[in-house]
Amino acid sequence: MLPARRTSRSRTRTRRAHEALKPTNYTLCPKCSQAKLPHAACSNCGYVNPSLTLKLGKEETA
Repeated sequence: MLPARRTSRSRTRTRRAHEALKPTNYTLCPKCSQAKLPHAACSNCGYVNPSLTLKLGKEETA
């Protein structure tokens, strides 16, 4: 059976209002001031917290 009435644009868009993309949250690395994800190691210098720094291997281009 078909719907009795067509769903209006307003009702459709109200239902989809929560589906918008959220912007990605970035923080600045306190060591090198590069943008990084919060609670993650910096991809530039490997800094995590004052007592821990990861050693990053540099990729070689062939």
